[in-house]
Amino acid sequence: MLIYDQPIDRATPEIGPAATAAPAGFSVLDLAQLLWQRKVAIVSAALISACVAVAVGKSLTPKYTASAQLYVDPRELQLVDRELTPRAQDISGLAMVVESQARVITSNNVLLQVIRDTHLEKDPEFGGGDSKGILGSLLGLFGIEMHPTAEQQKQIQMGALEALNRHINVKKTDRTFIVDIDVWSYEPAKAAMLANAISKAYLAESKQSQAAAARRATSDLSGRLKELQERLRNAENALAVYKAQNNFVGSQDTLISDQQLAASNQRLAAARALTLDAQAKLDQIEASRKASSDAGAIPEALQSQTIANLRAQYAEARKRQAELHSELGPRHPALRQMEQQVQDLRRAINEEVERFAQSAKNDLIRARDYEASLGKALETQKRQSVQMSQASVRLRELERDVEASRDVYQSFLKRSRETEEQESLNTSNARIIGEATVPQRRTFPPAMSLLAMIGFVFGGLAASGWFIALNQLMPGTNPVQPRDKAPAETPKQPPAPAAEKQPPAAPPQPQPAVSLIEKPLIARLQEADVMRTLGGILATDSTADVTRLGWPTLRAGFPLMTVLNALREMRAALARRAGGETPPVMAVIGAGVDQDRSIAALNIALAAARDGAKVLLIDADLKERALSSKVSHLAKSEPSRFGWLGIGARAARAIPTANGISILPAVNAADAKAGDAIRKAIARARSASGYDLVILDGPAMPWSPADGKLLDIAEGLVAILPVHLDINDSMEDIIAALGGAERKLVGVVLSEVNPTAASPQRDKQYA
Repeated sequence: MLIYDQPIDRATPEIGPAATAAPAGFSVLDLAQLLWQRKVAIVSAALISACVAVAVGKSLTPKYTASAQLYVDPRELQLVDRELTPRAQDISGLAMVVESQARVITSNNVLLQVIRDTHLEKDPEFGGGDSKGILGSLLGLFGIEMHPTAEQQKQIQMGALEALNRHINVKKTDRTFIVDIDVWSYEPAKAAMLANAISKAYLAESKQSQAAAARRATSDLSGRLKELQERLRNAENALAVYKAQNNFVGSQDTLISDQQLAASNQRLAAARALTLDAQAKLDQIEASRKASSDAGAIPEALQSQTIANLRAQYAEARKRQAELHSELGPRHPALRQMEQQVQDLRRAINEEVERFAQSAKNDLIRARDYEASLGKALETQKRQSVQMSQASVRLRELERDVEASRDVYQSFLKRSRETEEQESLNTSNARIIGEATVPQRRTFPPAMSLLAMIGFVFGGLAASGWFIALNQLMPGTNPVQPRDKAPAETPKQPPAPAAEKQPPAAPPQPQPAVSLIEKPLIARLQEADVMRTLGGILATDSTADVTRLGWPTLRAGFPLMTVLNALREMRAALARRAGGETPPVMAVIGAGVDQDRSIAALNIALAAARDGAKVLLIDADLKERALSSKVSHLAKSEPSRFGWLGIGARAARAIPTANGISILPAVNAADAKAGDAIRKAIARARSASGYDLVILDGPAMPWSPADGKLLDIAEGLVAILPVHLDINDSMEDIIAALGGAERKLVGVVLSEVNPTAASPQRDKQYA
């Protein structure tokens, strides 16, 4: 019994009693036998090829390769604070710099310098030699030398340059700053000489390029210095003229007008203080006079020497008056004379105080006048300051222009001096770490032993391939034939088990003349083979589309899928059973009660239609009617030219689709009547010769006698085994139900498709 849950292999057909020869093929044993019989010829061809390879290797001119190593550090030496070009700091930038330097090694400037240094234009290996020609040789006999023109010399150098490029291979070791320069030549010493010359020329070119870059920068900066100097001079002149025109005179920090304004403010404040002091002095003198107090008590009087003398005389006179008043009578002439003297002294003191008051008034008037004059001068200076402030806006603009011009000029001047010094400095950090030495072994051709081995292997393979191709194309020329072509022997079939014997209720029907009983082919229908669409979506026109019925259907555009190849082989086995006279009938059966069988039947019909067959798909499942439920609402559509295959008076006609499939729904009748209608439809389809294949969807298990008659009509059966069920148990149930009809099995389809997928997956295709 077959084990259907194991990996799928192509089933080999079993040989029946009157079996014919199976298709020809080769096995490993046949191939080994063929090659062993031809071993002498194969070994001879291999030896001849080895000898030819050695002879060719001997005739080739040997090549020698010399290698020089350079250390190219992109981080240049920092000899000055400022550098002409910025340095790359990240790893990717450093690697790019090293790769760029590796390309510089093979640049035309470097190689042309090598050609000039080593005179390669005269080397025959690099296209040089005697370029005089016959005419030049004849003229040379008479002492006339012909020198090549400049154009000819340039062409010679270009030829040597192209040849030298082919001799060089520059490679960079990963994750290092090491660059290898490989140069090959027919002479070992020349290869080493060229490798060293290239490395030295590269270092010289690197130094010259840096000096040239610094020289260009210095020239550009120097050319700009004169312009910047003239711009700075014009800006300073404009600033000086503007200051003179607007009277901007002063020290470095402040202007004279600002200094004068500050001094005037200070003088005005002092004048106001003097005015207040004079006013206070006058007020005090006036108050003392009004109060009839001692007039000499004011500070000015106390400080006056005249008043002090008068006050002393006044005190002495008062004292004498008091003495005379006590000694003499009130009318005594001496007393009267003394009283008169006291009054005269008091009047003199008052007159002196009056002079002080008048002096204070004069001081107050003078202070007020001085204050007023200072106020007028300050107002004038304020107006001038406002005007100067307005003019200082332009002044500051001119000053900023001067400062900017000065900064740019100084920066360019400093940069020019630095680049001028850099012309004589070599900041490159590249150096030779390994000079090329004269190679001792050739690099081409390889060793003679290796050439002999390669020739031997290729000669043997070529001879073997020749004999195999000759055996396949002309089988009669080779005595060894594939083992599969041997006459088939009729094996004895083991007795069928009791469960597989045909029940008496279903008498055997006559089968077509088939000389071969084949083991059923096994196909696997996977999720990756199908696409899913939304249910109920039809084509845009009036024709139905089976890929839009809501069931998973085979993907379009993949003709070499494994499941399609397996289905083609099943149809080929069915055609052999039918004999090719009438359209074969295939019944799709299954052990499950869900839609797996109907989905598989639809996909089998779709695969045949895509291969160009006209297919009639009949719903023979009189219990579930899963296919009819999908297309029953389309029964009113216009029938095709084979639409007369309707089942019964009230049943829908065969529904044409846009996929080359006509679908005949199940009739709503009893099992016996519906079975008879299906058999009549199959007979009409065969007689009309309008279909290439008839597929029955069902019947469903368990089978009734009417279903058994439908299975008897079919030339081949295809069992559908859903993987969510036990495959071996399901197959045993199908074989037990078939009885003796299991010989009609032409294929088994393991369905891994889930017909009730809840949601579409991202890796599926949808219409």
